[in-house]
Amino acid sequence: MSGFKSSDGSFARAASLPPEADDEHPLGLTVHTLPSAGDAVVTAQRARHGRWKMLGVLCICAAPVIASYFTYYVVRPEGRRNYGELINPQRAIPDLTAHTLEGGPVSLASLKGQWLLVSVAGGDCDTTCQKHLYLQRQLRESLGKEKDRMDWVWLINDAATPPQVLAPALQKATVLRLDAAALGAWLAPAEGHQLAEHLYVVDPMGNWMMRFPAAMDSNGAAKAKRDLERLLRASASWDEAGRPASQ
Repeated sequence: MSGFKSSDGSFARAASLPPEADDEHPLGLTVHTLPSAGDAVVTAQRARHGRWKMLGVLCICAAPVIASYFTYYVVRPEGRRNYGELINPQRAIPDLTAHTLEGGPVSLASLKGQWLLVSVAGGDCDTTCQKHLYLQRQLRESLGKEKDRMDWVWLINDAATPPQVLAPALQKATVLRLDAAALGAWLAPAEGHQLAEHLYVVDPMGNWMMRFPAAMDSNGAAKAKRDLERLLRASASWDEAGRPASQ
């Protein structure tokens, strides 16, 4: 018991002594001030600025692809009117067998890999047909150094033989004979018109994507040329002259 009393007395004496001053190692308390409203605004501005910078970098990286598709569709009519009517949805080239004038079989899909300017008419080639063939050749030639990226195609939808007088003019054309019903399942005229009244544009992937108005005159041909030039410019990053070797 005496041990306990001795310990209690020592504890009491120690408690009664004044605290020793520790000048060499004073107790330090770090005071953290709360952020002010101004600091919060600056932080928010920095965060917004960082997000805008990141968005800007993403836009710069994506710009070529966005611009290509934007111009590829020649700017939708609400922005700038194009002469040709855009086909929506586009129609993929069908898996059909056509024939040359000599009777040899040709897969229609083999035409993919080039832009195509297409006309449709019977083999006897009336006045409208001859006008279209002339416009096709002239439009292609007017494209200058880009003309090798486009082929002009005459699809004959009957069994008639073309006049021999047309042979020299068709040397650079692709002329194929195709069943009329099968052809009508791919290309289509505007309401109230016939298939042979239009020129049609097919992209290198084989999609029919544009139809020029019927009864196109020289003024319309100039507008059609501008459409074709815009299409070729927009696709310059992914389309090259000539078909792939596999075609």
